[in-house]
Amino acid sequence: MDVLTFLLSLLTLLSLPPSIHGQQPYIGKATTICDSRDNSTSVLGYTCNGLNKTCQAYLTFRSQSPYNTISSISQLLGSDPSQLSRLNSVSNTATFDTDKLVLVPVNCSCSGQYHQANTSYVVQPGDTYLIIANNTFQSLSTCQALQDQNNIPASNLSVGTRISVPLRCACPTTNQVDAGINFLWSYLVAWTQDVPGISSILGVDKDAIIEANELSPQDPVIFPFTTLLIPLQNPPTVSQTIAPPPPPPPPSSNSNNKTWVYVVIGVVGGVGLVLVIGGTIFFMFFRKSKKNVDPIIASSENFEAIMKPSEKKLEEESAEFLENISTIAQSLKLYTFDELKSATENFSPNCWIKGSVYLGTINGDFAAIKKVNGDVSKEIEVLNKINHFNLICLSGVCFNDGNWYLVYEYAKNGPLSEWIYHNNSDQKFLNWTQRVQIALDVATGLNYIHNYTSPPYVHKDLKSSNVLLDGDYRAKIANFGLARSAEGQEGEFALTRHIVGTKGYMAPEYLENGFISTKLDVYSFGVLLLEMLTGKEVSALYEGVNTHLSEVLSSVIHEEKGKENLGGFMDPSLQGNYPAELAVLVTGLIDSCLTNAPSGRPGMDEIVQSLSRIMTTSLNWELSKTASGYHSFN
Repeated sequence: MDVLTFLLSLLTLLSLPPSIHGQQPYIGKATTICDSRDNSTSVLGYTCNGLNKTCQAYLTFRSQSPYNTISSISQLLGSDPSQLSRLNSVSNTATFDTDKLVLVPVNCSCSGQYHQANTSYVVQPGDTYLIIANNTFQSLSTCQALQDQNNIPASNLSVGTRISVPLRCACPTTNQVDAGINFLWSYLVAWTQDVPGISSILGVDKDAIIEANELSPQDPVIFPFTTLLIPLQNPPTVSQTIAPPPPPPPPSSNSNNKTWVYVVIGVVGGVGLVLVIGGTIFFMFFRKSKKNVDPIIASSENFEAIMKPSEKKLEEESAEFLENISTIAQSLKLYTFDELKSATENFSPNCWIKGSVYLGTINGDFAAIKKVNGDVSKEIEVLNKINHFNLICLSGVCFNDGNWYLVYEYAKNGPLSEWIYHNNSDQKFLNWTQRVQIALDVATGLNYIHNYTSPPYVHKDLKSSNVLLDGDYRAKIANFGLARSAEGQEGEFALTRHIVGTKGYMAPEYLENGFISTKLDVYSFGVLLLEMLTGKEVSALYEGVNTHLSEVLSSVIHEEKGKENLGGFMDPSLQGNYPAELAVLVTGLIDSCLTNAPSGRPGMDEIVQSLSRIMTTSLNWELSKTASGYHSFN
């Protein structure tokens, strides 16, 4: 390189704008893994790497009762109420509309290794670190940061305890300040939002957002219920919290001249639609099914099947399927079939788990790989939108030779159905506290899809084989193939003639009238909880029952004689090793879930609160039992 070329290159480099390295990695899906202490995804907080140790920072908060006024929001988030009202251009006594995006000014400072804004919170009934972080504070904190800050084990979190809450904020780095960045805004990501959309709404350069959060410029994937740092030259304004209206359609000066084009397109489209409908009817009535129907599934019609393409069109159609699925699975990895063959030793019998599920090893981690012949688009769409510790995680997909392959996180201890029936041949056993924790996990997962997703979802097929246990016996709900959005229903229910589910778990209003609501899952949860308590399969529970499953509970639900009748009711494998008072409480909870009228059943939020209290008491019972055994041994 000659001297002139070198000088020109140097001049070019010097003329480039300074880099905006925020050194703050995006948190991603780490928010619900509460036992993780790995801060490579900023789960414990944004690192103290700012030019100043303290700074003015900004948060966003979506108003929800009871936190929907200036005073309640400022108290919850430790913000000055006068600054809060001034920033949002409202009075000190203002009440915000539900789900209104509120700007919150905070003093951000370094506390040890991490930036944070400090506030406090009094633990309420049913609270866990996860619920406090994700629900109350809307992911402006994390369960990991709460536990790290307070040094109180999750099992010892008592009602009435005041805990410190570190809110996620950061101060600009030297490079950011040199680039004109004076403030960092912790912005809450909502459903369907992506970086380009947020950039457009807020009027902030997309590349600056990507760089400030150390996202990949080629694939800047973000998730709802996470915070994204927005670099700002000036404080945020109310106008930035309001999405701009869509632009009007461009005027057409020669629309009349193109009328014939639209007519032709309409005719061709109509003919094509007729051909598609005709072909579908032909195959529905004349194509013989080669599948064996699972006798436990009650269905009014077969699932829509993907036709196996001819050899000539197979490669072409596979590419088309992958292209279509990519629109609803933007954060999923698309695996090649060769990668999955390598992961499962060419789908060796040694890797077979059950049914069409194989154990694979991908990048050193275990994964469950499930082969499916049918339409999986609904399940992929649902799992791609949700992110919760108690819901199974779908990490990737593959399409090959007319079959789908879904790559899930691996649950080491398999389905709950292999653990709760007292006559299982493998002699697997769950103690009382483990059963309560699993029930709480399932309830928390259902509460998430019922109340904290947009739109809310109904699982529709909750049963013991669709609950998986990880290495710590924590529950994860699986199989969202029948899940349905509960959005846009008239009143409380939606109506369907397509009755699909598992016998014994389906609610009466669904079986009789096709009514769909989140109370379907509540009923199924009651059946599942009854199985967990009695150690009996659902088919055995219905033996001797005349009209309703709650007849099984009749001898236990009355407190004055409940304890005396538990002996013949509870799972024999527990051998009386359970707190009788709590067992009666759980039985009463089951009875409320199995109420014939859906309006009489509790919501999953109420169930979570009840089971949280029962879990806390169960842990205390277990500790006292252990201590008693220790003293007697000595």
